[in-house]
Order: sequence, then structure tokens, then C-alpha cells
Amino acid sequence: MASVKVPPEHQPIFAAALPKDPRVQTLKMFGGVVAKVNGYVFAGLFARSVMVWLQEPDRSTALSLQGAAPFDPMGNGRARSSKVMLPDGIMAQPAQLRRWVRLAFEGAASLPPKVFKARRK
Repeated sequence: MASVKVPPEHQPIFAAALPKDPRVQTLKMFGGVVAKVNGYVFAGLFARSVMVWLQEPDRSTALSLQGAAPFDPMGNGRARSSKVMLPDGIMAQPAQLRRWVRLAFEGAASLPPKVFKARRK
């Protein structure tokens, strides 16, 4: 699958859609930016859209949107967990983008903090 770069103009749109919560952490990943809470990635820029981690029934609702699909970063038919690629047009709909990112944040924030194992040296 040919790599599609994240358009630079999507960075501020994504940043504006993130909840104003001190628990939100952002880091560069996938050639874009991802947002985490409690150690879980809940949203991120990928290609020309946004990936969100959603619990049911929000995941099913998101997948019913025209142009949405299970998140398959390698394009090999192996979707990753409960992450959904929202339609590309979501980037032009700030209120809808904020809604989906908020739902993803709330779901991930409700989980117990992720425990990381110490790395071996």
C-alpha cells in the first residue's frame, strides 16, 4: 500500500478537536499525531483522516458512516482492535470531528490506567 502523508493543515484541526483535559497527551506517530489518555491511544491523524478508538455501540455507529472503515494501517485486511478510520470529509466538519474524538476520549478515559512493564537493558 502506498503511504499517504498526513496533510500539514490537518494538524491544527486535530489539535482543536482534542478535549481540553490535562490527561490528554499527544505524540508523533504514523507520520502524524496521536492522542492518549491513561496510556491508551484514543485518536490520531492517519493519511487524510482521523482514527478513533471506540467502544460499542459508538464503534458500530461510526462504521455505518459512508467512507468509514476499520483501521487497517498496513492495508492488508488486518484491522486493529476497536479503532475506526473516520471518513476523509470529517476534517471539514469540526463539530462532528470533536464529537467523535470526545466519544473516543471518554471511552478510553473510563478504562483503568495502562500498566507498562519495565524494559530490559
